[in-house]
Amino acid sequence: MSSPFSALVSGRRVVLRFVARIVPVTLLGAFALSHNAFATDLPLTLAQARHLAIERSRQLAGQDHAVAAARDMAVAAGQLPDPVLKAGVDNLPVTRTDRFSLTNDFMTMRRVGVMQEITRIDKRRLRGERFEREAEKSLAEKDVAAAAIERDTALAWLDRYYAEAMAAVFVEQGAQAQLEMQAAEGAYRSGRGMQADLYVARSALASFDDRASELQLRVRNAKAMLARWVGPAAALPLAGKPSVDTIGIDAANLEAQFAHHPQIAVLAKQEEIAQTEARLAQANKKADWSVEVAFQQRGPAYANMISVGVAIPLQWDQKHRQDRELSSKLSLVEQARAEREETLRAHVAETRTMINEWESKRERSARYGRELIPFAQQRTSAVLTAYRGGKASLPEVLAARRGEIDVRLQALQLDAETARLWAQLNFLFPQNGASAHSHTMKQGTQ
Repeated sequence: MSSPFSALVSGRRVVLRFVARIVPVTLLGAFALSHNAFATDLPLTLAQARHLAIERSRQLAGQDHAVAAARDMAVAAGQLPDPVLKAGVDNLPVTRTDRFSLTNDFMTMRRVGVMQEITRIDKRRLRGERFEREAEKSLAEKDVAAAAIERDTALAWLDRYYAEAMAAVFVEQGAQAQLEMQAAEGAYRSGRGMQADLYVARSALASFDDRASELQLRVRNAKAMLARWVGPAAALPLAGKPSVDTIGIDAANLEAQFAHHPQIAVLAKQEEIAQTEARLAQANKKADWSVEVAFQQRGPAYANMISVGVAIPLQWDQKHRQDRELSSKLSLVEQARAEREETLRAHVAETRTMINEWESKRERSARYGRELIPFAQQRTSAVLTAYRGGKASLPEVLAARRGEIDVRLQALQLDAETARLWAQLNFLFPQNGASAHSHTMKQGTQ
C-alpha cells in the first residue's frame, strides 16, 4: 500500500497546470509579445531604465526652452529702449481768416522728430544680468527635474522587481500546496486520510490562488508605472537588482554636500535674482534722461526750424518712492536667503533620518536572510518529516508552509523598503542626467 506522499511524487505533473492557472492570460500574452519584440535584447538594467527615462523626458526639454527664453530676454533687456517717432502740427490757427491754414501764420509749424530715452549703462547691464540669473535658475531646476526622474524611474524599476519576486514565491509555494492537495486527495480515497484534511488543503490552495492574483495585479501595475518612464522597454524582463549596500553621499558631511544640491541651487539662484533686483532698485535712484530732436517746417515765406530738447524725471519724493522700492527689494533678498537656509536644514535632517532607516533596514534584512528564513524553512521541513511519519497533521504542514511564506514575503518587503530608501538617497543628485539630456537634444537638432 502506498504512503500518502506517493501522491506527492505522482502529483508533480500538475505543477505546470497550477502555474498556468495563477498566471493571468494577459500577463503571459504580454510576456510572449515582449519576447518576440525584444528577443535579441538584454534584460533591462536599472541604469538603462534611468537613461531611457532621461532621453524620453519632455520636462527636461521644457526646461531647455525656459533657459533659451531667459537668455534671449537677457540680450533684449540690455538694449536701449526703442526710439519714439513724433509728428504733429504746432500753433495751428483756428479763428479769423487764417484758420486751419498751415502756411499763412509765421508761428504755424509742421513738426517731425525723434525722442530717445538714454538708459544708464549700469541699469541695462543689471536688467540683462537679472535674466541671466533666471537662465541659471532654470538650469538648476533642470537638475532638480533630472534627479527626480532618475529617482522615480529607479523606484518604479525596484517596485516591479520586488513585485515579481513576491509573485515568484507564491508560484513556488503554490505548486507545493497543489501537490499537498493531491496527497490529501490520494490519502482520502485510499481511506488513510480524513475528509477534513482534504477541505483544509483545498482551502489553502484557494487562498494561494487569491493572494497570487493580488500579486499579479501588483506586477501589472508596477509595469504600467515603469512604462510611464521608459516606454515600450517596460515589457523587457528585468536584470538583477543593483547593490544597495552603499550610497553616494557622505553621512558625516551632509551640510557641505547639500550646499550644492539642485534644490538648494535653485534657491541660491533665486537669492541672486533678488540681489540683482535690489541693485537695480538702487540704480533707479538716478533718473534716466530722454533726448528729442525735431524738424519744424513753416510756410514758404518763413524759415524752417530745428528744436532740441532734454527730459529729466524729477525724483522729488525719493523717501516715499525710490527708497521704499529699494527697501522692498532688500527685504526680498533676506526672505530668499532665509528660505534657502531653512530648506538646507530640512534636507539635511530628512536625509539623516533616511540614512538611519536605511541602515536599520539593512541590518534587519540581513537578519532575515541569516536567521529567520532558515528557521522557517527548517520548521517546515521538520513538520513535513513528522507528517510523513504520522506524527503531524496536514493542517500543521500547511500552517508551517504559510508561516514560511509569510517570513519570505516579509523579507522581500523589507528588502524592497531598503532598496527604495537606497534609491531616494542615491539619486538626491542627478547622475549626469541633465547633461546627458542636453547632449541628446543637441544631436536631435543637428
